[in-house]
Amino acid sequence: MNLVYAFAIAAQMGCGVYLLLSRHGMRILIGIVLLSTATNLLIFVAGGLRFTAPPVIEPGLQVLAAETANALPQALILTAIVIGFALVSFAAALMLKTYRSVGSVITSDHTDAEALGSPFAKEAPRNA
Repeated sequence: MNLVYAFAIAAQMGCGVYLLLSRHGMRILIGIVLLSTATNLLIFVAGGLRFTAPPVIEPGLQVLAAETANALPQALILTAIVIGFALVSFAAALMLKTYRSVGSVITSDHTDAEALGSPFAKEAPRNA
């Protein structure tokens, strides 16, 4: 069963990387979302897929029972969800700002930096 999860996560990560390498801004954004969710699934599967008791200390005990779930993957997934959401929000805001200033989300249309010329052209005679 773990092999099925591994192939599903690999397929999702592959789709995310493929979309991330696109020239269209919305595809890049969807690629970021796919990579973020694939990372969450990877952490989830790496933590082990077992039916275990929740990590709650019973009244009167000082430690968790032996058959309780490991709380570390859950904490890592929650952290990864927050980081992924922040990354997607930042990318969406950046894409919206780019669309408003340039008028296109196609990255091949973003040629403002090339129009300014090379920053090293002025320094070349100084170094010679």
